[in-house]
Amino acid sequence: MSVIASLALRMRGVIRGIWREAAMFGTVGALAFVLDNGGYTLLVFGLPGAGGGPMRAAPVQASVMATGVATVFSWLANRYWTYRQRHRENVARELALFTFVNIIGMAITAGTVLLSRQLLGLDSALSDNVARTSGWALATWFRFFTYRRYVFIPA
Repeated sequence: MSVIASLALRMRGVIRGIWREAAMFGTVGALAFVLDNGGYTLLVFGLPGAGGGPMRAAPVQASVMATGVATVFSWLANRYWTYRQRHRENVARELALFTFVNIIGMAITAGTVLLSRQLLGLDSALSDNVARTSGWALATWFRFFTYRRYVFIPA
C-alpha cells in the first residue's frame, strides 16, 4: 500500500472518530446553549410582559451565572456520555481542568456582552443575544479542542 493511500485511510478513520465525538459534543452543547441563553434571558429580561428580570441591572453577572449553570450540565453530560470512555480516574482533577477551561469560555462569552454593551452601547435583548451567541461560538471551538487535548484524555 502506498504512503498516500495509507495516510488517506488513517485520515478517514480519524475524521470518522472526530465526527461522532463532535456530534455528541454538539448535542450537549446545544442543550447547554438553551440552558445558558434561556437562563440569561430570564434573568435579565424576565418573562414576556413581566417588566424585566431580577438581574436586569447586572447583565454581565447574569451572563456568568447562566453560563455557570450550563457548565455544570455540560460537565456531567460530556463526562458520562460524550467522553465516557475517556474520562480520568481522578474526578477532582478532571473537574478542576474542566472548570478552568470553562472559566476561560465563560470569559469569552461574557466578554462579548461587555464589548457589545460598553464599546458599542447596545442593550436590547437582540443585541445581547447576538453578542452571547458570537461569544458562545468562539468559546465552543475553544472548549472542544481543549477538552480533547487536556480534560478528557484516553484512559
